[in-house]
Amino acid sequence: MSPLTESQTESIVRKAVAVRSKAYAPYSNFCVGAAVLLDDGATVVVGCNVENASYGLSICAERSAICQAVALGGRDVRIVAIAVAAVPMATPCGACRQFIAEFGENIRLICVNADDPQLRQQYSASELLPHGFSKTILKR
Repeated sequence: MSPLTESQTESIVRKAVAVRSKAYAPYSNFCVGAAVLLDDGATVVVGCNVENASYGLSICAERSAICQAVALGGRDVRIVAIAVAAVPMATPCGACRQFIAEFGENIRLICVNADDPQLRQQYSASELLPHGFSKTILKR
């Protein structure tokens, strides 16, 4: 797998920031956008958070994007860019960390401030979920 160019990385970040405006967050007003780059280096799938009056039925942007990628046949996630307007920088919730790690511990996450996308932090899935539950445990 070849490294991403700066323009590829910026494109993914821009897509995460753009889809954030489509979030449905009438209860928290905490809009999140996510863009997932698949391992082919070309396919980018986006998602946003969608809240529900029954809070437990809400879905986060990261899971929304990954579900959309899977529905399109994608399984090999390379990067997840997450855009929020928050200081300090927000990272994925615990459920999303586990969900992302299902598709690979080496997935790169780019967390960006939607108001200033140059403000960003990067992590691997395993950094955010160091001792996560994985499919290898189920194969014991």
